[in-house]
Amino acid sequence: MERTAKAHWSGTIKEGRGELTTQSEILNKTNYSFKTRLEEHQKGTNPEELLAAAHSACFTMAVSFALTEKGLNPTSLHTEATLTMEGLAIAGIHLSISGAVPGISADEFETITKDAKKNCLISKVLNIPISSKAHLIA
Repeated sequence: MERTAKAHWSGTIKEGRGELTTQSEILNKTNYSFKTRLEEHQKGTNPEELLAAAHSACFTMAVSFALTEKGLNPTSLHTEATLTMEGLAIAGIHLSISGAVPGISADEFETITKDAKKNCLISKVLNIPISSKAHLIA
């Protein structure tokens, strides 16, 4: 299986702009630029935001998979990935997950999320610190 995405760029780094399109076209000519990458409140995306989105999705699916393998049925899982930059370097990602999962203790949920943090496909390719916090909703 292969997944593709295309990026197009026009202009200089500070004044130019680009467009991203994914294979599924869920992103279709989505705006990205220097301003959307490094300035607050600009309309458009950036590589770091997309990485955080991919990591939160992958991690949440890994938690769901692990719970399902244990015969548990999560009512809901919600993850926020916070990517931290220091200068022009990605310093780390923190994954914060909340889950409503009948039949599991908070300690068991924490153990499953820690394992998922290490083993989701996106975590495996990143060479940065990854932290996590789990909150089981009763």
